[in-house]
Amino acid sequence: MKINSIMQDRVVTVDHEASLWEVKMVFDNTRFHHLLVTENNILVGVLSDRDYLKAVSPNLGSATQSKADTDSLNTRVKTIMSTKLHTLSPDNTVLDAVKLFNQRSISCIPIVNEDMTIAGIISWRDIMKTIEALQG
Repeated sequence: MKINSIMQDRVVTVDHEASLWEVKMVFDNTRFHHLLVTENNILVGVLSDRDYLKAVSPNLGSATQSKADTDSLNTRVKTIMSTKLHTLSPDNTVLDAVKLFNQRSISCIPIVNEDMTIAGIISWRDIMKTIEALQG
């Protein structure tokens, strides 16, 4: 089975120069857990909700929030994104994705075309949903 049959082609991208304010708005208003980071429409990194939470002050939104806490949202995506990219193409198989997940400590795999433009994304959740549907 090819990845393009189960990948999510609805992805959210953010520019590498975006601030964590912008990322906060995306995570607050969507159900996405990974943002694909681009520079001139080319994939250059991945930012997970966990990366975001590690980078911002834990006091945001609390009664003890200070200006320094709020200023943590001025951080640029490029300073905290994962740049060690593990990608596959739409023509790879789901088994290729399973192998990559098992070899690397990653939670998503960007699916890219030959020119590194984004075609989609796949997560373990997508694979598990497919297995469940095949069993059902």
